[in-house]
Amino acid sequence: MKKMNIKIWAGVFSILFAASSCDDFLDINDNPNSPISADVQLVLPQAITASASIANQFNSYGGHFGGFIANAGGFSGFGNLLNYNLQPTDYNNLWVNTYQDPLADLNYVISETEGIDELAFYNAAAKIMTVVNYQRLVDAFGDIPYSQSLKGEEGINAPVYDDAASIYQNLLVKLDEAMDIIDNAEFPLRLTRASDPLFGSRTATERSIGEQMLDWKRYANTLKLRILVRLGDAGGFAGLDLNFVASDNTPAGSAFLEDDAVVNPGYEKNRPNPTWATWGRTTADALANSSRVPTTFSFSFYNGTKISDSGRGETMFVNFPTTPINQLGNEVGNPTIVAGQVTWASNQAGLAGTGVLKGPGMGRPLMLLAEARFLQAEAELNGFIAGDYIETYYEGITASFAYLYEDENGGLVQAPAPLVTAYTNNNAGNRLVEIEAAADNTQRLEAIITQKYIAMNMITSDEAWNEYRRTGFPSTVAGGAPPFDIASNKSNVTSRADRLPTRILYPSSEQSFNASNYRVVDFTSERIFWDIN
Repeated sequence: MKKMNIKIWAGVFSILFAASSCDDFLDINDNPNSPISADVQLVLPQAITASASIANQFNSYGGHFGGFIANAGGFSGFGNLLNYNLQPTDYNNLWVNTYQDPLADLNYVISETEGIDELAFYNAAAKIMTVVNYQRLVDAFGDIPYSQSLKGEEGINAPVYDDAASIYQNLLVKLDEAMDIIDNAEFPLRLTRASDPLFGSRTATERSIGEQMLDWKRYANTLKLRILVRLGDAGGFAGLDLNFVASDNTPAGSAFLEDDAVVNPGYEKNRPNPTWATWGRTTADALANSSRVPTTFSFSFYNGTKISDSGRGETMFVNFPTTPINQLGNEVGNPTIVAGQVTWASNQAGLAGTGVLKGPGMGRPLMLLAEARFLQAEAELNGFIAGDYIETYYEGITASFAYLYEDENGGLVQAPAPLVTAYTNNNAGNRLVEIEAAADNTQRLEAIITQKYIAMNMITSDEAWNEYRRTGFPSTVAGGAPPFDIASNKSNVTSRADRLPTRILYPSSEQSFNASNYRVVDFTSERIFWDIN
């Protein structure tokens, strides 16, 4: 029997357990053609949930490098977060946890469901989630084990590192395979609410199988869009499916995400959303973190220095607009947090439970609708796909307001349209908001990426960091005043104009377990292949 990496979250998936013995339950060799495999139904939701948990770890990594998180007063030991003197031990968790948990489990699901029509949707979902996790690794580390990864049972214990750009191309193939599987399955079992904590649990009632799998297809197509935008390959956009047809007469609608892609396997106070557990409160209601505050750089997109945005600021930050802020690296007179208050959580009347940290039961986003719309706007701006980039751009801003004004249970506290109108009116003529005021496509792209950066603040900060490296936006002034300088003021290890590292190092775990393929990289100059800045 193949080894499985299963971590069972008691209570969430308990319906899948029977009174049979463990040996009977796990024996997948008795009937290899059985249309129902209890272990697959357990492994897929575990892998999706683990992908969400690691998304939180990537968010924290991107928050520090992408200019969102600064050190608060009263704490020491920030070390190389302040000067960027990176070490191989710094980000082991991103690498090890991704390979060890979701990717190993997703690989198992794929191998156990390949070619089995009844389990086609499990296979397709696992392939899509595999792309999510491998792309995150490539964007952080560049070349990674891919074609030979997860093949320990075949005797490959020192997998080679594949070329990052080639991996990107193969991820496109995997997404096409997954969408074809969804389209062509004849008698598939549905992904239940328990087995699909991403799109199966979005409403209080069971959604139709057509609606659920259309969402998976839209997610796959939006991931393709992200990869193609990052590649900048005009020819590749012809492979996007822009004319969805639902096999069960369900209205197809948009070819891209129509809502935020949010994982929620049943988070609650004692099993909280991982982002809430990191930046909010513990299960005993103590502050989970009191050593970080927003950066002066990121806060300038809310307090009027660059953009006036009280609408989103009031949902996101404690005591807005007098939230304690700091430039990363400043340890002289740096502010402490508001005593007893979660920094990235609103305490405004009527807005508690909205914003970035809504509560322990909130879902964990894998991709925001706002990101999807800004990706579309950029592709439309460049003529890669048809559409009105201006209209799509404002849809992205509206989607950002909508997400932040949702409560812990996904209900809207305020309608976004009036908030967006007030936002655009308050920033009339500001080309970072009013894209029509931009003089050329470079300035239009700056508006799109800047708004994407704002939308991803402390939600998917790693994607904002990726987009900064790819485009150079939002703009920074090296050595300038804190609202305009994205870097730590203690940066002293890179000669780059922006004083930021280009990437993180391969982890020390690879030095120990894959020494023949491990290599030292220069984090001050060596770039991920799509980083042309």
